[in-house]
Amino acid sequence: MFRRLPVLAGATVLLFTTACGGGSAPRPGERTTQISDPADVDAQAAALLAEMSLEEKVGQLLVPVLSGTTAEENAEVIERYHPGGFIYFPENLETPEQVAAMSNGLQERATGTGAGIPLFLGVDEEQGLVSRLPFGARFPDAMALGAARDPELARELAAATAEQLAAVGINLDYAPVADVNVNADNPVIGIRSFSSDPELVGELAAAEVAAFQDGGVVAVAKHFPGHGDTDVDSHTGLPVIDKSRDEWERVDLPPFQRLVDAGVDMVMTAHVLMPQLGDAEEPATLSPHLITGVLREELGYDGVVTTDALNMEGVRQTHDDGEVAVRAVLAGADQLLMPPDVDLAYSAVLSAVEEGRISEERLDESVLRILRLKLRRGLFDAAPADAEQAAQVATQPEHHEAAQRVADASVTLLRNTNGVLPLARTATVHALGVGAEEIGAALADLGLTVTDSLSGADAVVVGTDGARGDAEQQRLVARAQASGAPVVVVAQGTPYDLSVLPDVDAFLAVYSTMEVSRVAAARVVAGEVSPSGRLPVDIPGTELGFGDGLSY
Repeated sequence: MFRRLPVLAGATVLLFTTACGGGSAPRPGERTTQISDPADVDAQAAALLAEMSLEEKVGQLLVPVLSGTTAEENAEVIERYHPGGFIYFPENLETPEQVAAMSNGLQERATGTGAGIPLFLGVDEEQGLVSRLPFGARFPDAMALGAARDPELARELAAATAEQLAAVGINLDYAPVADVNVNADNPVIGIRSFSSDPELVGELAAAEVAAFQDGGVVAVAKHFPGHGDTDVDSHTGLPVIDKSRDEWERVDLPPFQRLVDAGVDMVMTAHVLMPQLGDAEEPATLSPHLITGVLREELGYDGVVTTDALNMEGVRQTHDDGEVAVRAVLAGADQLLMPPDVDLAYSAVLSAVEEGRISEERLDESVLRILRLKLRRGLFDAAPADAEQAAQVATQPEHHEAAQRVADASVTLLRNTNGVLPLARTATVHALGVGAEEIGAALADLGLTVTDSLSGADAVVVGTDGARGDAEQQRLVARAQASGAPVVVVAQGTPYDLSVLPDVDAFLAVYSTMEVSRVAAARVVAGEVSPSGRLPVDIPGTELGFGDGLSY
């Protein structure tokens, strides 16, 4: 076990051993307050808070990027800043055994230092396009779930992901995406969104949230107040969404409201400017009106609010990095994710509290929310990750089977001229474009003959991903059509590719470049699986819209 704090030991009385007028001051790190009822999270959090220094409280707001692949490489950050957590990236993750050892080491250092508060150890593991783990089952992207229309599959994805994360000591996942993707030109959300339909997004996101939290992993709904109608990537600029309050309430709000009502652990803000929602000056991350006014007061959310990464350009347009950190706290954020300069963010917030710009009462509100969540998710009593078990979980066949079920259920057939699909098992096929090697190998495994030449092929399968904005991919499809053989397009990004490929003989959307999605496409092409997916979005420039899809 990690070191348990005396405040959690469960004494029979509420005891303050530093009585007025007599007792000596506690030693640094020593706990003096005990709680009679360990189930009383609020009382435990308040007791923990009462014994934290100002510096330790400010530290809980910080979630830096992890350095290296060992706990030792982050020891100085823990000692100096007492951060509330860390976020992992691929460069920190090698094997299940290494990640488990690193997670254990980080927690041991945190609970043995200062206030002794365990860490949120988080990661962006949405699955599909945004996936950090180099091991474990790889599921398709969220839009594939939107096409499958099955909340049970969403639960399977999140439950498997939570098990994989918990096995290596990761206790927080910055997922799911609750954005409603209604903009075909969105450069950063796209297939990371379940759908353009608010009700479907809410239903699938709620299924994932429940499964994550049931699995002991903190779920994070992102990106409030909505990032689905942007044509600018907030990593590189500030998106402006100039929509009315009425339209926002109709399109973007419903999934977030549903997740707030369902008790989602954490909500992430978006670096987007929404002037008609009441703040024409600041992005949502820095907006008291949107975080405190709308999210807290109107929606009734009292969970933890985290910023999106503070190293993104969308939040660094008009203030320096220290001021950004201060304004995020003043707006109502509880955790500052990935400040580009940890020392600057820490010093700026600490100074703002000391000078009275941020009241200590406001700081305590955030720290209490963080402590309550850590208590509810059992971080103080968490057993260390077991390296051997972690390795077994990473190869668990049930997870890989679940990923294939999601992929198979997502395949959406949008064109099938003259019944070209399914192909006969005696057909000779040429595969080219995005994912051609994996699609071709899967077709061969199903008994079709895969040839290296366009000449003489009975059909040509062309993989695309973003062909709507890629002239080279469009030319590749045209070259395949010039062969005279029927052309089957497998779109592995958004299904919007169809708008620039109007004359292909067959068009399949699989919404993901994951291997399971390419295998699923091959299964449908060969008739092993009948396509059952339905469009989760409208396709501009075509007559196809939400709910469309063909079957055999």
